[in-house]
Amino acid sequence: MNRILALLERDMRKFFRSPTLMIVSLVLPLVQLVIFGYAFGGKIKNLKVGVVDQDDRLPAIKLREMMQAIAANAKTFETVQYSDMGKALKDLRNGRINGVLNIPPNFSRDVASQTNPKVALIEDNTDEIATSALEGEFASLVGAYNANPVAPRVAAKVTLSVVEIYPYVPYIQFLLPGVIVLSIFVSAMIGGGIIYIDDKARGMHEGYLVTPISKFELISGFTLSGTAKAILTGIVLTVLGSLIAGVPDALDPGRLLRLMLVIVLTSFALISMMFLMMVRVNDPLVPRATFGVLNTLLWFPSGAVYPTAGFPKWMKAYAQADPFTYAVGAFKSLLLKNTGFVAITGDLAFLIIFSALMMLSATLLFRRTL
Repeated sequence: MNRILALLERDMRKFFRSPTLMIVSLVLPLVQLVIFGYAFGGKIKNLKVGVVDQDDRLPAIKLREMMQAIAANAKTFETVQYSDMGKALKDLRNGRINGVLNIPPNFSRDVASQTNPKVALIEDNTDEIATSALEGEFASLVGAYNANPVAPRVAAKVTLSVVEIYPYVPYIQFLLPGVIVLSIFVSAMIGGGIIYIDDKARGMHEGYLVTPISKFELISGFTLSGTAKAILTGIVLTVLGSLIAGVPDALDPGRLLRLMLVIVLTSFALISMMFLMMVRVNDPLVPRATFGVLNTLLWFPSGAVYPTAGFPKWMKAYAQADPFTYAVGAFKSLLLKNTGFVAITGDLAFLIIFSALMMLSATLLFRRTL
């Protein structure tokens, strides 16, 4: 145990003597949380919709007034009046507006005669997110336009009441679990097996390979030192990130205790995984060349950015083997739902078994040679 602790102490001293490294591993993930959280999580607003009213009678005026009400309140879009359809389409193609609502000349007559009145929404479908927002708003607008102003005494149709069991979760809170796991992974990139590769490149590994230290003790020392740094990063990101994202009861002691356990297991799992991947690597350029690819292969399929329910079948199967999936799932349960240990038992079990397999495989593959 003294040999393992000696390696741990050596690595931690090197870490604390490098303030730049500490800033990169602690501060940059917080910057990512803020930028990603607000860049992807906001509601679409202030789109520009051109209105070409070729009817200009009372039913068409009513429709335009309803659009003005949306523009003034929800502010999903603002209207731009056009008298020429060709000019409106030209501006749409040139990107000056996001859509065109065309009210045909016979709109009022069709409304009065109830002969299937239609309006056309012409969209720039190169932006799927903006297009979906416009379609949703105009579908609601048309539904409100068609609604009977006098409600019947007895409802003749089935209605749906939506009940939300948790408070509203903005995207920055949804993204927080993934950013915490990513920050731990950043620590895994600069610790554990990577330190051993750097030592080999500098010839420093000769100093401890000539000692009686065993393969398991050597791997355990480097893994524990990397885990200690990852735990420190995870704790800072969890507390500060929760406060920045506005997580309710962010400093609740019971939840912090549960989060601490997840941080420890996630850190150990990712550090041991990285040691296994680098156990036979000698060139220090190899891990640096693979980190970007690993980030894509592990973080994005985990459900950190987008729910896994939207993945194709093959990608869902891949996500089931991804350790990030279980770490992100555990953090989501605790941070977004404030659940207990029962909800994350499966995630914790996977991380424990995964860590044991990584450590065993790394010990078997490690070559204790100069």
